[in-house]
Amino acid sequence: MERGRRSRAASSRLSELPMRVQDSNRMSMAYTTPKSKQPSFGKLNIPKPQSGTSERRTSFFGARTASMPRNSTMSGFGASEKIKDTRPLHDKSYVQQCIRQLHEFLTEHGYPGSLSSKTLQSPSTKEFVKIFEFVYRQLDPTFEMPNSKVEEEVPAILKALRYPFVLSKSSMYSVGAPHTWPQALGALMWLIDQVKINWCLSKQDLLFSDFGEDTDEIEEGAKYNKLLLDYTAESYSMFMQGDDTFEDLDEMFLNKLKKLYNVDEALLAEMEEKNRIFNEEVERLEKDSQTDRLMTKRIERVQRQADLKKLQSYKSNLDIFEANLQNRTSELSDELETTGSHLVSLKHEQNELQHLLQNQKFTPADVERINREKNELQQTISCLSKSLEDAEQHKWNEEIALAKVKEKVELKVAEYQKLARKLKLIPLSAENACGHDFEIRSFEFGPGNTVQHNAQIKMVLRKLLSDVEEENSRLANMKFSMEESKEQVNSNMVDKSNDLKQLKEQIRKLDERLDSDMQEQAHEEQDWAAEMESMDGHRALLEKKVNCGYDEGVQQLKAAQQQYHLVLQETNEERRIVTNNLVSVFTTAASHLSVTEKCLEDLHSRVQRLCAKTVEEDEADLQKLRETLKSFKSKANV
Repeated sequence: MERGRRSRAASSRLSELPMRVQDSNRMSMAYTTPKSKQPSFGKLNIPKPQSGTSERRTSFFGARTASMPRNSTMSGFGASEKIKDTRPLHDKSYVQQCIRQLHEFLTEHGYPGSLSSKTLQSPSTKEFVKIFEFVYRQLDPTFEMPNSKVEEEVPAILKALRYPFVLSKSSMYSVGAPHTWPQALGALMWLIDQVKINWCLSKQDLLFSDFGEDTDEIEEGAKYNKLLLDYTAESYSMFMQGDDTFEDLDEMFLNKLKKLYNVDEALLAEMEEKNRIFNEEVERLEKDSQTDRLMTKRIERVQRQADLKKLQSYKSNLDIFEANLQNRTSELSDELETTGSHLVSLKHEQNELQHLLQNQKFTPADVERINREKNELQQTISCLSKSLEDAEQHKWNEEIALAKVKEKVELKVAEYQKLARKLKLIPLSAENACGHDFEIRSFEFGPGNTVQHNAQIKMVLRKLLSDVEEENSRLANMKFSMEESKEQVNSNMVDKSNDLKQLKEQIRKLDERLDSDMQEQAHEEQDWAAEMESMDGHRALLEKKVNCGYDEGVQQLKAAQQQYHLVLQETNEERRIVTNNLVSVFTTAASHLSVTEKCLEDLHSRVQRLCAKTVEEDEADLQKLRETLKSFKSKANV
């Protein structure tokens, strides 16, 4: 692949070597690789499809979760703001419908545990975790729920999946509670919807699935490589023959590439024209919308600020409401614990009585008394369970009624606040507030204080109305005086119009003089243009002469290069002969030296033998022989 990239990079320009002649007609645009050329050929640039696993994960975690509906009032805030859940999770019929759908989904897909509609009415935390793990494994079969910190793991997974609503960690401790189970059930139904969407996407065929298969075959196949190698060989051959421009060869290569990629030039021109028209339309629309953009942004900022104040007040009210609900919940839980302990004690007594009944003999009167007490205890248990159900139902109805009343009150208060902001009476520092607080804060006062607060606001508003009427009368008097001054200004305007006529006459005379000056300047420009034409002709003649001299110099340069090559060949031949002669001389000298060394060694051994024989004969002769040997050795060394 790296070699293919190098070959395409080499073809993106005409030659790696410098040009012999600088040509102004050289192509200004070099060929690029077929991949970069594909859009200009009208060919769609579609990436290769990913594998099934990666497609499933990206489609679920990315684009699908981003398409969830968002509240319009929350669109201008950050991601940390809570989104209001529009699903009727407090409606019992809707909750029962969700439970049926959950039961059908788990049954159809082989949930391993025991299931029943009664169990799903208020499941325990352990059962909820098992259901959540089974549903999430439909998305990720390798998922394993950890044994510890499950209450933190489930909200973290939902947050990673971009669940648009908040499932708190505290709600995981009591999932089956009446105020917690609807939110948890809503999260499970959202997760099931994501599973179904993921299955639908995995079953669909990929768009243009057969397109990416032939792309690499064309770009990296034998046809493209053959065209590229032929073009490279022919251009290099022409370059070695002395050419520096390859217009005909480039045009031929471009036609072959168009034929290979099935280029429709008419369609390409039509698409370019449409693109130009669309760009012009976009520029025009941007210029038209540029004027009103600042005003719209200011209006949006005011709306966002109002929404932020509403949300802050609503949050404070919700905190108060949540505290009240927690208090009532704690009271009911205490009552439920006491009832449970009483029920346990009754069961214990019943067991003791049954044990006594089995081990002892009773009279008929004792049996009747025991049966009567048993019936009384059963009636007490049924009454207590019924009272518990009634208390829970009453709690549910009271919560719903309180929420509806709060919504109505908040709507009325919001209408009042909107009207007051239009009249610039809110906030306290507004233009028409005059230091008075006209804002109505929900849940801030009791019933009596609210009436008193409304009476004070009405009193201040009446006073404000009288001030406005006085201001209106003052403005009417001012209008009358302004009309009188307007008449005076009109008379002054008549005088100024006469002066303006005189100035226009002077301007007309100046325009006539300007026209005469412009005509004289035009004559001078014509003379200058004629002179420029003569200078251009002279310049063209000089350029022609320079080009002729340049061509002669290029020819002389080529002749000098040919002569240089001949001289270089002769020099190389002489150098080779001299080298051969030197090698033969050095070989002869080395052989002569080796023969001389061998003779000297033989002579040295012969002299040693003679010395050994004559050592005993004569010391004087030995001395002479030693001197003779030394002189001979010195001569041999020389």
